[in-house]
Amino acid sequence: MILELNSQNPQIRHIRKIVEVIRQGGVVVYPTDTTYGLGCDLNNKSAIERILAIKKMPRNKMLSVVASDLRDISQYAYVNNNSYKIMKRLLPGPYTFVLQATKLVPKIMLTRQRTIGIRVPDNNISLELVKEMGHPIISTSVRLPDSEQILTEPYEIQERLGHLVDIIIDSGIILPNPSTVIDLTNDTPEIIREGKGVDEVLAL
Repeated sequence: MILELNSQNPQIRHIRKIVEVIRQGGVVVYPTDTTYGLGCDLNNKSAIERILAIKKMPRNKMLSVVASDLRDISQYAYVNNNSYKIMKRLLPGPYTFVLQATKLVPKIMLTRQRTIGIRVPDNNISLELVKEMGHPIISTSVRLPDSEQILTEPYEIQERLGHLVDIIIDSGIILPNPSTVIDLTNDTPEIIREGKGVDEVLAL
C-alpha cells in the first residue's frame, strides 16, 4: 500500500493509520531528510528481523533509530554535557549520533560495544510518526538486497520491495545523501562517516 502524505503538514489520520500498522509488527517505508528508510517498532524483535532479512544484513550490523527530540534520546542513550551541547546545536538534522545505549534498548539492536545510532531527522513525517508512536522507530536506508543501490522513488520501491513491506509513504523523490555519523562515546567527538551536513559539524 502506498500512502501520499504532505511533507510539511502530514495528515494526522494517515499518521495514526501507519503507527497502528507499526504497533502490530508492520514494516513501513518512510521519508527522512537524507533518504527513504525502512522502519518498524524498536521493541518488536520479529519486525526488526524482517528488516534485517529484507536487506540481507547480518545480526551484528548496527541499525539506527529515529527519536523525536533530545529528551527522547536521553531515555535510550547516555548523554553527557558535551554531547548534549553538540546535539542541541545540530538537531534536527542529517546526523546519526553513536552513543552508549541504556537498558531500554533491546539486545538485538546493540553492537558488541553496547552502542546505538540515534537520529532526529529534519523531516516532519518521520518526526510525527515517532511522536505518535511514543518511542523511537528503526531507521535504515531502503536499498536493494545485496546492493548499494538506494531506492529514491516510492513507486520504484513498490515495484522492487512492495511485497516485503506493509506501507510505503509517498513523499516524492528523495535523492539520497547519507547522514553524517558522529561517535560521541568518547570525550572527543569523532566523525565516522562524512555525509550531509558535515560542514556544520566541522565548524563547531
